[in-house]
Amino acid sequence: MSKSNTFSYIDLFAGCGGLSLGFERSGGKLVLAVERSPMAAETFSHNLIAPVVSTAEWDKYVNRSVSDQVHDGLLVRELKFLLDEPSLVTELANLNIDVIAGGPPCQGFSLAGRRNPEDLRNQLPWQFLDLVSSVSPKVVVIENVVGMRHKFSADQTEPVFDQLQQALRETGAGYVVQGVEVNAMHYGAPQHRPRLMIIGLRADIASSKNLASTGNLWKSDFLDNLTAAVPDLAPIPSVRADQSPTLSDALADLLPDSPKLKNPFIEEVKNSSVWGLSNQSGGIKNHVKRNHTKQAILRFELYQALASFGLDAKIVSKAAVLPENQAKSMLQTKFGSLAFPAKTPNGKTVAKTATELADLVWELRTKKHSQRVLPLDKVARTVVTIGDDYVHPIEPRTFTVRELARFQGFPDGFEFRAKETTGGLNRRNEVPQYSQVGNAVSPFLAKSVGELINRLLK
Repeated sequence: MSKSNTFSYIDLFAGCGGLSLGFERSGGKLVLAVERSPMAAETFSHNLIAPVVSTAEWDKYVNRSVSDQVHDGLLVRELKFLLDEPSLVTELANLNIDVIAGGPPCQGFSLAGRRNPEDLRNQLPWQFLDLVSSVSPKVVVIENVVGMRHKFSADQTEPVFDQLQQALRETGAGYVVQGVEVNAMHYGAPQHRPRLMIIGLRADIASSKNLASTGNLWKSDFLDNLTAAVPDLAPIPSVRADQSPTLSDALADLLPDSPKLKNPFIEEVKNSSVWGLSNQSGGIKNHVKRNHTKQAILRFELYQALASFGLDAKIVSKAAVLPENQAKSMLQTKFGSLAFPAKTPNGKTVAKTATELADLVWELRTKKHSQRVLPLDKVARTVVTIGDDYVHPIEPRTFTVRELARFQGFPDGFEFRAKETTGGLNRRNEVPQYSQVGNAVSPFLAKSVGELINRLLK
């Protein structure tokens, strides 16, 4: 991409690098990423800065000074460590940065509580805005979950999303702000992933280019469903409804007995070079199938058989809270009209009658209600940070890190680092591979946001 189409950016709360990856694809040039988790930051560095050769090498980087890390383009600390170094902030301000982007946790944010030391969740958005105020970028992009549109407590006067937009309008020289609700599937990813974004264009630039906000939340859709022009400050969707890839498209070359057929989505994620990855070793990374217990495998087969009848796996958790006789009676009534035998997609018979299926549900009962089979002919549900919520449509197992990364739109050459998963109290501090994927911005969506930035700044 020509220099006239590139923009410089800072990625805050960068995670493993989904946002930066999409920005790089659309012509962005990273100046600095800030990510507090060494596990997520290792993945970021390995793919977007320089390959990490060894754990010892990475540990050495993590222990370097704030100044050294900032000058190398990746700060593995909380954002406040940068803000506490005024000379470094001044250096960044002197670089005429085009974009500051990121997804600060905002659940506790309040306009009235800017300096509340008791709530780190309130501090983090203000730290983000403090850097914006100091650096004065041309464009600001803030990403977060759709729950920000709702009030988190009865004493909130307005939703966090609205308060944060107002705060950005009043930051530094001021910004013209557009709120958008964007879904990754409208930008080419095989995943239903709605997210809120705030796109801010510095007021002086907006005025000179005669660009404005609609003043209302804009929601994305497939190209053929749009009934009005896309607002000035919103990313343009990239696919029609009939072009949206499904699980079948995303997993085409990974399914058992697959003829390894390619499709436009597969070709996109296999072409690592167009994504500008620093790691170009080739091959499919992180496609390691989990080792499940015999009972877990039987339960996955049960879920698949139920799904073949159009039944939700939640019926298993509903039965688990009932007495045995009541549960089996309820199940046999539910299963009475089904056409048996009940089979898995692989052709294995799990039950020949309604009574057998009811007995099997009771035998494998569990109060866990989040697991469900994802169908091949639809886009994936929103990828989350726990790797065992979704069941493979063909094999009796959960998805690999790579399969979930495909749903997000990560290219195969993007290698997730650190350990694969974690549990218990470790989830508070650790960000393993499954969490890195679930926390990320879809690179396909980020690419379209980068293209919007190019349009705004050209």
